[in-house]
Amino acid sequence: VQLQASGGGLVQPGGSLRLSCAASGSILSINEMGWYRQAPGKQRELVASVSSGGSTNYADSVKGRFTISRDGAKGTVDLQMNSPKPEDTAVYYCFTKSLRSLLPDYWGQGTQVTVSS
Repeated sequence: VQLQASGGGLVQPGGSLRLSCAASGSILSINEMGWYRQAPGKQRELVASVSSGGSTNYADSVKGRFTISRDGAKGTVDLQMNSPKPEDTAVYYCFTKSLRSLLPDYWGQGTQVTVSS
C-alpha cells in the first residue's frame, strides 16, 4: 500500500483546513485508516481513525472540531479540521492498518499544518 497525503499548509486559528490521503496498491487489505500527528519535541499521537465498518475514534483534544471521513471504494481518508488551534500545529501523517495489525502498517509522507495568525 502506498499513501499520498495532501492539503496541509498555514491556517489561522478558528479557520478550517482539509487534509486528504489516497491509498493505492492492495487497498482491499486495509481495515483502519486515519491520521497521526507529531509536533516538534513531542511523540507522535493518534488524531483520528475510522474502521472499514465506519467506527471512528478521536483524540480528546480534537473531538468536536475535527471530522474524519473515508471512501473505502476509493481508498481515501480525509480529515476536516475546523476551528484549529495553535497547539494543532504539527506534521500530520496518514496511516493504514490491516485487521490483524496492532500498529499502523503503512504511512504517508507527512504534511505540515501550521496554525498561526
